[in-house]
Amino acid sequence: MKTIFLLLGVFITLSSSAQRKSPHDTVTNGKVTVTYGRPYKNNRDIFGSLEPYGKVWRLGADEATTITFNNDVKFAGKTVKAGTYTLFAIPNEKEWTLILNSQLQQWGAYSYEKNKDKDVQKVSVPVKNLSAPVEQLTIRFDKANAMIIEWDKSQVTVPVTM
Repeated sequence: MKTIFLLLGVFITLSSSAQRKSPHDTVTNGKVTVTYGRPYKNNRDIFGSLEPYGKVWRLGADEATTITFNNDVKFAGKTVKAGTYTLFAIPNEKEWTLILNSQLQQWGAYSYEKNKDKDVQKVSVPVKNLSAPVEQLTIRFDKANAMIIEWDKSQVTVPVTM
C-alpha cells in the first residue's frame, strides 16, 4: 500500500511540473517584483506572428506573469496601489498596452476575458526596435527603476516611480 501511495505522489509531482514548459524567473529592484515564464525565440517570428498584434498576451509563458508593488507607485505615470497583480500585454507594432489585473492565479491569458472587469490599470508604452534579437524573454529594471521588457527585436520601457 505504501508503494502505491509513493508512486502516486511521484506521478502527481511529475505531472504538475510537466505543465511548465519554459524556465521561470523572478526579478526585483527591491520595491517591485516580477515573476514570469521565460520562453525562447527558437527561430520563430514572435510579435505579429506567434504573439499576434492586438491580442492580450500573458507576457511570458505558462501561468500569467505577476507583478508586486511594495508601496503605491506610478506605473507609466498612472497611480497603482501596493499589492500583487497579474500583468498582461497587448503588443502592437508601435506601442504596447500593459494591463494590471487584480485576479491572480490565471493560467496564461485564457481567462482574461472573463476577468477583464478586474483590470486595475492600463498604460501604453512605445516599442523600441532592437537591431539584434533577444533570444529569451527578459524583464529587468534599470537604474532609474524603469521596467524593461525585451524579446525578439522589441523592447518596451515602463517608468515606475515610487
